[in-house]
Amino acid sequence: MVRALGIDPGTRSFDVCGLEDGKVYFEAVIDTVELAEKPELMLQAIERAQPVDLIVGPSGYGVEVTYLKDVENPGEFMRAILLLLKREDYEAALRRRELGIMVYSAMIRLELEMKRLGLPVCYIPGVIGLPTVPKYRKVNKMDMGTVDKMCAAVLGVHDQARRLGIPYSQVSFIQVESGFGYNAVIGVEAGRIMDGIGGTTGGPGFLSMGGMDAELAALVGTWEKADIFTGGGVSITGKGSLEEIAEHLDEEACADAWQAIIEGVEKSVASMKVSVRRPREVLLSGRWTRVPRLSRELERRLSAYAPVRSVGWLEDAKRVKEAAQGYAMVADGLAGGGFAELINWMQIPQARGTAMDYIYHPKGRDARTRLAPWFHERLP
Repeated sequence: MVRALGIDPGTRSFDVCGLEDGKVYFEAVIDTVELAEKPELMLQAIERAQPVDLIVGPSGYGVEVTYLKDVENPGEFMRAILLLLKREDYEAALRRRELGIMVYSAMIRLELEMKRLGLPVCYIPGVIGLPTVPKYRKVNKMDMGTVDKMCAAVLGVHDQARRLGIPYSQVSFIQVESGFGYNAVIGVEAGRIMDGIGGTTGGPGFLSMGGMDAELAALVGTWEKADIFTGGGVSITGKGSLEEIAEHLDEEACADAWQAIIEGVEKSVASMKVSVRRPREVLLSGRWTRVPRLSRELERRLSAYAPVRSVGWLEDAKRVKEAAQGYAMVADGLAGGGFAELINWMQIPQARGTAMDYIYHPKGRDARTRLAPWFHERLP
């Protein structure tokens, strides 16, 4: 019997999913801001789920499979390697209590506590670290889909194979993962992730501005990490949720934000067909895809590319998001459970490196060396 736990660090909530012999036996949802103030809430949830063989912890932009017991300086590892976060940006944003940085704060504090307690924790790759993604697609990229987006695609592979009764080698889809802050699009062919457009490289999300015009980057000059959490739907409209934007489409700002977000998703799906030319389906997952008006509009637009459907959840999952279920599946597979075949097929254990290993622009190379000396040894 294998018992495994996955922790998805969402912008709005941290979702915890536990699997026993591949079936959901534990779920917990914890508010992110509250968790940043009280990391013991997560430790209490983990305690309720015990015993567990392996926990896949919040992994940010990702890293090759790495066990917490082998990490000498966990706080710095989380800040610099998994979150790609400069210390001064982190401290400044914490003082302002910005929502996106509260996610990072919760992740750092949680990692320190799990290390102190000696919990069996590991960290896993994002899309860019997977060997199934050709290297040429990674050039000067960092965000091709963070770990939570990768995990949502793991659930997608399982769902399509089970539902259609096909082997993993015949699974093919483009997945739209629309979270509270970001939208990402992942391309899967032959049951393996082949490409990804991350939340900071594609169209705008509810919080994030998405891909940035290089002219704007040059004009502003100085940016902070917290800036990637702004410029999206909430900045355009001042509304508190995508549901609220959808309810006020008679207002010009809301109509503009709505169209920008939806068209951004469609453009990402259309461009992903260069990498996945004949997808069986377009799959929808993430918090905002459960907003009826958004899901209907996405289905209408995206059905031009392939049949559209929502990702099917694991049996007995009732509360936790798709990404958390995927996190737990990876934990189960790495621990030798029922999902081991799937996780090995997707080559997650063979992932190598970090999200900064494919930067060739000279200033990018300098930046990663300043971020953490560890990166200097990995320059291409």
